[in-house]
Amino acid sequence: MSLLLDLALPFSRLFEAEDAHRLAIRALSMMTRGATPADDPRLSVSAFALNFKNPIGVAAGFDKNAEVPDAVLALGFGFAEVGTLTPKPQAGNPRPRVFRLLRDEGVVNRLGFNNEGFNSAVARLSRRKPSGILGINVGANKNSEDRIADYVAGVETFSPYASYLTVNISSPNTPGLRDLQTADALNELLKRVLEARERAAQKGSGRKPILLKIAPDVALGDLDDIVNIARKRAIDGMIVSNTTITRPTSLRESNAKEQGGLSGKPLFDLSTRMLAETYLRTERAFPIVGVGGIDSAETAWKKIRAGATLVQLYTGMVYKGFGIAREIKRGLSLFLDRGKHRSIQDVIGLGAVEAAASRQNA
Repeated sequence: MSLLLDLALPFSRLFEAEDAHRLAIRALSMMTRGATPADDPRLSVSAFALNFKNPIGVAAGFDKNAEVPDAVLALGFGFAEVGTLTPKPQAGNPRPRVFRLLRDEGVVNRLGFNNEGFNSAVARLSRRKPSGILGINVGANKNSEDRIADYVAGVETFSPYASYLTVNISSPNTPGLRDLQTADALNELLKRVLEARERAAQKGSGRKPILLKIAPDVALGDLDDIVNIARKRAIDGMIVSNTTITRPTSLRESNAKEQGGLSGKPLFDLSTRMLAETYLRTERAFPIVGVGGIDSAETAWKKIRAGATLVQLYTGMVYKGFGIAREIKRGLSLFLDRGKHRSIQDVIGLGAVEAAASRQNA
């Protein structure tokens, strides 16, 4: 079925980007799921007290409303992350709000956390038979009077259904949201979120890992504060990174000037440098998920060498199709063969110093 979906990929570009995405979700919802081939055991990863059969995941943003997590997993991914979900349904920003940068293999979006809200997602997830690792990404409503309370509600609401939870404070499309990355606000946010995690655990949902997702645009001094607070609060991991509001001079498409966050291949260098900088500061206190510009085994390998224990993609799937997980896994196994590595975990961070230093030449 995924082969048929990939054959349809060129035709999807005849549709406006958001309509094509809706068609993809619909197609996955109807996909017949056969047995998923076993992965190379060398690709298995342990992180956040979870065992991943491979390190390749789908990032939040693709399955915003938790409609097709198991269909995504059936494509060969090691984990799937749904959301971002907000307490109340939210329409997001006016359309058009998603722009393909075809020659650049990127996307600009200013969606604005459009989603159907907590209740709709809970209704779907409560019918799901747990199968594979599911992350649930939570956010705050645009007009919320207490945004931290929205994240607290997300942790309490979704702990029974999640393998792990992601606190997303890095979207550029909700005004003021990235202010939660400042030291005092972040410290209070993590304090209250972790307290919510303990309350949920006491109610029988288990003590679910909490991950923090940050932007690639933070200054290194601010990154120092973020990592210090994350370590002090003993969160379980970080996701580096969300989309960027910067625009590389190499972009060729005129719609790159549209307001919003840039993802895909043009984000790779910046997000990988930020990943490496984060890895060096954490000193292996917790695992990091690397996101941004992954579209091949080579780019996944570079992320892992820069410090990622796990990696996620979304835009890469837009351009390379639903078979991308299989292709990346095949390539990672070949890289392991060439380097005579026993496990993908042996590669984590081997190139972090070099990747961080590349900032000077960017």
